[in-house]
Amino acid sequence: MPKDPTLLRRQFLKRGLAAVGAALAAPLVVPAKALGRDGAVPPSDQIVLGAMGIGGRGGYVFGCMLREPDVRCVAVCDVRRDRRERAKKMADGRNGNEACTAYIDFREMFARPDIDALLIATGPNWHATASIYAAKAGKDVYSEKPSTKNIAQSLELAATFQRTGRVFQGGMQRRSLPGFMFAIELARTGKLGRLVTVHAHPAGMGTGQSGWAPPEPEPPREEIDWDLYLGPAAWRPFNRRFLDGFNFEKGGGMIGGGILEWGSHCVDLCQWANDADMTEPIEYNPPVNGTAIATYANGVKLSVHDGGWLPNIGSCPVRFEGEAGWVETGDSGDLYADPPSLLANRRAKVGGYPADFHVRNFFDCVKTRALPRANHFVACHTHIACHATGIAIFLRRKLTYDPAKNEFVGDEEANRLRSEAVREPWRL
Repeated sequence: MPKDPTLLRRQFLKRGLAAVGAALAAPLVVPAKALGRDGAVPPSDQIVLGAMGIGGRGGYVFGCMLREPDVRCVAVCDVRRDRRERAKKMADGRNGNEACTAYIDFREMFARPDIDALLIATGPNWHATASIYAAKAGKDVYSEKPSTKNIAQSLELAATFQRTGRVFQGGMQRRSLPGFMFAIELARTGKLGRLVTVHAHPAGMGTGQSGWAPPEPEPPREEIDWDLYLGPAAWRPFNRRFLDGFNFEKGGGMIGGGILEWGSHCVDLCQWANDADMTEPIEYNPPVNGTAIATYANGVKLSVHDGGWLPNIGSCPVRFEGEAGWVETGDSGDLYADPPSLLANRRAKVGGYPADFHVRNFFDCVKTRALPRANHFVACHTHIACHATGIAIFLRRKLTYDPAKNEFVGDEEANRLRSEAVREPWRL
């Protein structure tokens, strides 16, 4: 015979209240990790990261990011399976689980609402396009350099990050290294007197195209997504030679590398020393005896040359000359100056070019919403200076640039080289 429903309801309520009472009486156990104890960062203070393009340089910067205690990587993306799997293994090892998702198509990763920030460390072909897509998706971006392929991309990058309010850090990590920062401080604070000339090492000033190579059998998409690898670049048949993403389409299809390799570092430091982060030189000359001279509106000369540096200065050297003295430094971490008294208060020596300080500056700004050292304005104007120098080298003639109009004065051919055709659907 069925039991009285009213009795059953009373029994249920009685037992339920007893269970609730027992639960309330029991101690609440919260994992130490959730409270941020034992060195753990609570989830509310973590930056959730995605990473795109994890090759040689990308793998190094990704490793720097994974060492930051308040960063948790949940997604990686690469068109190459070997790199995709290696990046996932790195993230899973750091997280202590296998929850990191690996993507072929970056758009799927960018669409995730849980991701706060992105590392974009593809080859130069993708840096600006992916960064702009990321900003439009509401993500903060650390992008390897060169940040752009041409002047038009430089302007669009700055406009997009300014409009969206996202944080951008270009991978010009020497802005965060003590030796370079000290030398720039001497220039910016007048210790060298009125600044006269700033010198940058470009690591070569040749121009050229990525070009065309004989067709080879195209691998399956799961192994290499060739169409996505090409992205905004002009189509060409598959050839493994082009998988050198570090150099593929650097500086665009027409001009090629120019001075972008070290110029995006060294010209950048010269821009900062001259307090020119919001502008660029207005006059550009092709090389004479291995030196290309550009001139700023304030009269300071930017001298770009491969030779003539002090011995043992290391890679990416810069030199700042004023009316009262000069200073030179490079990746060795050593500083040289005249008069020597300029170095009295120099900071601790850091050799090489570690990215850790720059990565930390980025993540701090993700939290505070401040401008990083190599923000979107910095990246825009540094790269315009490099691209304009490359165009002068390519055309082999003097050019005058109008920073207000962002165009070359009276030179239609040079103005056409400010941008290039973009393959669909990647037009920005």
